[in-house]
Order: sequence, then C-alpha cells, then structure tokens
Amino acid sequence: MVKAKVVFICAAAAVLCSCSHSFKWEKFNIDGHRTGVTVPSASNVAEALGVVENGVYTAPNGKVFEGGATPAVAELLIGVQPEMARLKEVVAYAPEAMIKNRPESTLGNFIVDRLFADVEKIAAPTGRKVDVAITNMGGIRVDIAKGDVLLDDIVSMLPFANYLCYVQIPGTELRGIFEYMAEHGVQCVSGARLVIKGKKLVSAEVGGEALNDDKLYGVATIDFLLDGGDGYKIARGASDYIITDVKIGDAILADIREMTAQGKALEYFTDGRVLIQED
Repeated sequence: MVKAKVVFICAAAAVLCSCSHSFKWEKFNIDGHRTGVTVPSASNVAEALGVVENGVYTAPNGKVFEGGATPAVAELLIGVQPEMARLKEVVAYAPEAMIKNRPESTLGNFIVDRLFADVEKIAAPTGRKVDVAITNMGGIRVDIAKGDVLLDDIVSMLPFANYLCYVQIPGTELRGIFEYMAEHGVQCVSGARLVIKGKKLVSAEVGGEALNDDKLYGVATIDFLLDGGDGYKIARGASDYIITDVKIGDAILADIREMTAQGKALEYFTDGRVLIQED
C-alpha cells in the first residue's frame, strides 16, 4: 500500500511538471500610450492621472480598470498629489535637455560651476580664494528634460543633505585627487583642465597654469567628499576649511530662481575641461 502511494505521488508530480507554463515578455516605453497618463501640475490631476471611484480606475484616455492592483496603485498616486502640489511650481525653462555624463556634460558643468561661484561668495569676505570646485557625479540623481523645469525636478536632481564647503589643500593632495579621478572615473570639476590617458593623469591645469605641487589651493566642494564619500578624502592635508549650513540643492535652486527672474533659460555648455585621450 505504501509503495502504491509513492508510485501515485511520483506519477502526479510528473504530470504537474509536464504542464509547464510559457511566458512572453513585452517591453513598453513609459510614455502614457496605454492610459494617456501625463505628468500632472498642481491643477490638472484628474486630467493627467485619471480618477478612481468605487474601486474602479478610469484612465485619462477613457480606459477602465476593475479589480487587480491597477485601481489601488492609481488611488495611492492620485491621493498624494495634494501633498506634491508645491513641487509642481515651474522654476525655469530648459530649451534643451541637460544630461549628466562623463567625462563632462552640460548638467555636471552647470552644477559644479555654480558650486564654485556659491562657495566663492561665502569665502571671499574672509579673504579666502576658490581655485577649483569638485562635486560627485553620483550626487546628481536625475537629468533635466527639455521644457518647463519644476521644483520637483530640482529637488529630485540634488536630493541629499550635502553642505557647501571650502578647504585649502596643497597641490600634492589636489594632484592625488585628480589622479584618483583618472583611475576611478572623472567627477564634476570647475576651474581645472585635465588630460587623461589609459586611466592615468597626463596633465592638470588650475586657473590656466600647470598644477603646482608646492602651492596651496582653495577647493569648493561638499562635506560628503571631505572624508571618504565615493572614495574621496578632499580634506586630507587641509590647512584651512569652512563647512557651511547651506545644502547644495538649496544653493543651486536659488541660482536657478535668480536666472529665471533675470529672464534667462536654464542651459549650459561643455568646454573640453576634461580630455580623455585614446590609448
């Protein structure tokens, strides 16, 4: 009897295993083509996201979803929109997309050049001079799309509580930072021109002159990079420093607001500040 049960169980298992399911995966662009959903402003939530009534979700294009996870997810998304309303403020206009990329990019250059200028304003009254600015690519979390730029875009782009800093370090330490970049991936730099080949630093200029190992340089950066963030220890060997209470995201937002108030679009340039030579 026991043997018969074992035989039956094995036979049943074989039948179940033979009824394998095949799945077909399809890839779709997240562009609202199935539902008509678009990015909402503070005043067009229903038109952009649709409505949920009695557990039934009606998408902007009229398609109806009953049951399953779709109505529940839609209800959650629509429900948080009042709290998101302040982030829908249009703070700038970008005539072209601004993308973060290595070895340099319009977005990376804009942020690090503004970092240079913002720290320079803080340091200048104390007699300190900024020569170079450095920030990390990883701190820039999203790109800026062409068109209206929302407060939400800027908050998402620089979401971390990284504070503006000034450090004064010898040229030997600055050279070591540039050499680390050459080997591990270039970060955003301002005030310097770097030539890299085969993950080695070929040359470095600061302020249009060759980097001098015996000179002291003022570096604008963020506190995350002072002692270990992304492998950088920019404060190593520092003879002077300032750590402010200004977050980089808040500083960049203020800069963008000022540009908009002056009638300027949010756009920037690359200038060959980092050159990667072929091996």
